[in-house]
Amino acid sequence: MRVAILGGDGFCGWPAALRLSAVGHDVSIVDNLSRRRIDVDLGTQSLTPIETIDTRLEDWQRRGGTRIGFVAIDVARDYARLLTFIREFRPEAIVHYAEQRSAPYSMRSSAEKRYTVENNVAATHNVLCAVVESELDCHVVHLGTMGVYGYSGTGPIPEGYARAKFEGLDGTWTEREILSPADPGSVYHMTKTLDQLLFSFYNKNDRIRITDLHQGVVWGTNTEECLRGEALVNRFDYDGEYGTVLNRFLVQAAVGHPLTVYGSGGQTRAFIHIRDSVECIRLAIEHPPSPGERVRIFNQMTETHRVADLAKIVARLSGAAIGEVPNPRREADSNELVVTRSGLQKLGLKPTTLEAGLLEEILGVAKKYAQRVDRERIASTSYWNAERRRAAEGKDPRSPPASSSTPARSPADR
Repeated sequence: MRVAILGGDGFCGWPAALRLSAVGHDVSIVDNLSRRRIDVDLGTQSLTPIETIDTRLEDWQRRGGTRIGFVAIDVARDYARLLTFIREFRPEAIVHYAEQRSAPYSMRSSAEKRYTVENNVAATHNVLCAVVESELDCHVVHLGTMGVYGYSGTGPIPEGYARAKFEGLDGTWTEREILSPADPGSVYHMTKTLDQLLFSFYNKNDRIRITDLHQGVVWGTNTEECLRGEALVNRFDYDGEYGTVLNRFLVQAAVGHPLTVYGSGGQTRAFIHIRDSVECIRLAIEHPPSPGERVRIFNQMTETHRVADLAKIVARLSGAAIGEVPNPRREADSNELVVTRSGLQKLGLKPTTLEAGLLEEILGVAKKYAQRVDRERIASTSYWNAERRRAAEGKDPRSPPASSSTPARSPADR
């Protein structure tokens, strides 16, 4: 198939582009390279050295991969060029990664909050408008997040839809299936809940075929394709704004920094290895919804873990110390998490679970590039609100962290 990957230069987009190319799809990347510019703004860098997009693509082709196209387009702001690209490339599937993906970054200040909303919501809406205007029967595959559900302990999380009863003014009850109630815990997660409504409307009104993948916290860094050459390696974010929790712990262990557990570490999160993340994309585009089918939603995760338990595993593996730090996020001190996740496994996903060998592999990458770690960027400087900032900075000891009795707000540990 012809597959356009929007945001194909990023942490999930790049290995997905290589995987789809490797299995024979005609792939073209659309990206404005904004993630690289955010590194500059934050004064940080990927742990692994990242080559230019041109060098990456040339090396892939030189090593026997099929040609991957690249077009520089700001999906959120350059609708005309996006529409022209879609009309000319005529993709049968569009994989939509073109969103600012970090919850902590989205909470840094009003500037990052506004950027996240303006970029993410506009990008999604532009994609849907362009598909409609192009008049193509194009399957849109979107990378969402488990964080849209929140972690308020309402029982097993369904795959996207829940049965609900509504009482009318006359006392009669009506039952219907609705999108599972959203409970976003950051501006980033809020944009993903808005994406859901956009998908629902355009699917209903224009019959666009859409798959929304609610992904858990990604761990790991490279896939089989990324390991073919040094120029193909994937991003490895370790900083407090973009590093995912397990990857952060492994880098901290590699440089002898105490593992930064927020609060008690009782937060339970859903996880998925980067290898499974890209495999889910392949399965989704190769098994599209039927024409007229409602938005298909899969929970893209393979297992759940408490953050404190992850820290203990990494500490046993590496000898690292565990340090509890005040939680900069407004969330429950602990939560349970039960997730329904059969959809992708029915399509053929064979889950990669957390094993010592894989952790040692990632720890090895972290040690290899340990000289690139900036210790000043390890801690997050994003606070969910003024109360969290005061508590984290120790300026107001009367401001306790959110307790388990507080409705949980999900950062999804991104």
